[in-house]
Amino acid sequence: MSALTLPVARDLADWRRLRPRHGTLGFVPTMGALHAGHLSLVRRALDENDACVVSIFVNPTQFDDPGDLAAYPKTFDDDCAMLAELGTPLVLAPTADVLYADGYNVRVSEHADAAELEGRHRPGHFDGMLTVVLKLLNIAGAHRAYFGEKDFQQLRLVRTMVEALFHPTRIVGCPTVREHDGLAMSSRNRRLTPAQRRLAGQWAALLADTSLTADQAAERLVGLGFAVDYVADRWDRRLGAVHVPTLGDGRQVRLIDNVPLAAPGRRP
Repeated sequence: MSALTLPVARDLADWRRLRPRHGTLGFVPTMGALHAGHLSLVRRALDENDACVVSIFVNPTQFDDPGDLAAYPKTFDDDCAMLAELGTPLVLAPTADVLYADGYNVRVSEHADAAELEGRHRPGHFDGMLTVVLKLLNIAGAHRAYFGEKDFQQLRLVRTMVEALFHPTRIVGCPTVREHDGLAMSSRNRRLTPAQRRLAGQWAALLADTSLTADQAAERLVGLGFAVDYVADRWDRRLGAVHVPTLGDGRQVRLIDNVPLAAPGRRP
């Protein structure tokens, strides 16, 4: 199947007409700009279900910075080509008009874990994320949905929402996929210049060095020129978010990551 023949559901009528109807369905929600980390989720979904559907939707309600939304990479044709090669039968790519027909008047909020770390530095981010994830889960009606552990706080909140609202979809967390130097794969990595990319490897190494305290890791990152939003130990993890220095002609890029503090291989 080529990218040109991969079916794309743009609205609910398309979805009802095209969705797989037999056996178990796995679902991988994404914002596109796919990389090996996303593809690992798709492969697992294909392995564990009779069919897998991937959504591609750059969700405007989870961006607190309009410039960040405008800069987010959009590679829809390339994404579809990769998914077709893996054997994904369908892409769910609704428009904002479809998903937010109510003008975002109805939204989902969590008032404990969402208030710290990413929530403190990105006001409204988790409301937008939880709202769109619930909408997509409701549309997909999948047996399982797959999320990467790189966005650990997001994964935790999605699980909290699904349990609190008695949603039938099982949420499956999958290990972070990393580059050769330990940097977590992210769609934002493609915005790094070569000099920034080299420095980003040091960010990953310092976060993973749990012989340091969280404060010590943050101090060393500041010494390297990073602007540190946080490095903190929560939920048996060390989580962090930094802004990579511009380094001449580069743009400031924000990266997040986390590593386990508990026994290796333990899943959330």
